[in-house]
Amino acid sequence: MVRVLFSCPSCARHIRTTEVACPFCGGVVAEGAGAIPARAWGGPAPMTRAAILLATAAVTAGCGKETKPPETSDAGMMVVNLRDAGVIITCNTQINRLSMTELPKILDRMIAVGARAWQIQLTVPMGRAADEPDVLLQPFDLDEVFPMLAELIPRARASGIEVVSGNNIGYFGPSENILRGRTLCGHSSGCGAGRVSMGIEADGTIKGCPSLATSTWSGGTVRERSLREIWERATALRYTRDRTTTDLWGFCATCYYADDCKAGCTWTADSLFGKPGNNPYCHHRVLEMKRAGTRERVVRVEEAPGEPFDRGKFELIVEPWA
Repeated sequence: MVRVLFSCPSCARHIRTTEVACPFCGGVVAEGAGAIPARAWGGPAPMTRAAILLATAAVTAGCGKETKPPETSDAGMMVVNLRDAGVIITCNTQINRLSMTELPKILDRMIAVGARAWQIQLTVPMGRAADEPDVLLQPFDLDEVFPMLAELIPRARASGIEVVSGNNIGYFGPSENILRGRTLCGHSSGCGAGRVSMGIEADGTIKGCPSLATSTWSGGTVRERSLREIWERATALRYTRDRTTTDLWGFCATCYYADDCKAGCTWTADSLFGKPGNNPYCHHRVLEMKRAGTRERVVRVEEAPGEPFDRGKFELIVEPWA
């Protein structure tokens, strides 16, 4: 299988197989360098027990108001006891301005308790996060976060912890091979909502992704239509299958990776701006803007109304790189 994109041998950025020189570092590409078989992901070791604990709060060091050392706190002891009883320990971490400096400590704690998997995701301004904009990462923070992840992920895997990058972790920076090199195509392939994922709410409402706002992304309910009909025909479910690069706007509309990425995570952009198609939380974008001496800042201009799947409204401010 020939990749449409492959990793530049010099800078590790993904480039098209038709390139004769890397557009990012200028490195010469040897003829045939892009004809690399896509890796088949072996995945983590099989989880043979049915009981799995999502122990984010318990495993995390330095979060909340806990004053005891994590290994002796009530939550820490709970994790140890469950592990000793044969329960598989995993962790789901939201990355934001409160947690980003704690990531090395979180990994230390996961290793200490024998965790088996770690999913990482950027905090998105929905629900309570929409009311605390100062907690959110700014796009330029990715310039610090991704090099840190590039160091932590190999260490986690060497300790038997499989790391899963959430859909809004990306995209196409020098760390892409580390973040997604074990997937079938070896890099991000855009939003999976309605393509490889589906959300089912308690009342039978179907969405392409469980995180998307129900008011605007419901494809209908299985109480009224069959699941097959909703999946195949509902506009909200078909969005990522039917859209093209003409649906993109802002930086994403002219991006080198527009055809492959299509603005990444729909949920992230929609939660920020009320519409998908332009996602400032992108490592490639941050690096390209830094090279031009600029950066973006997200600023809340409208508060969330206090409803389920709450969202405010944000604007992008372009400013000099400081």
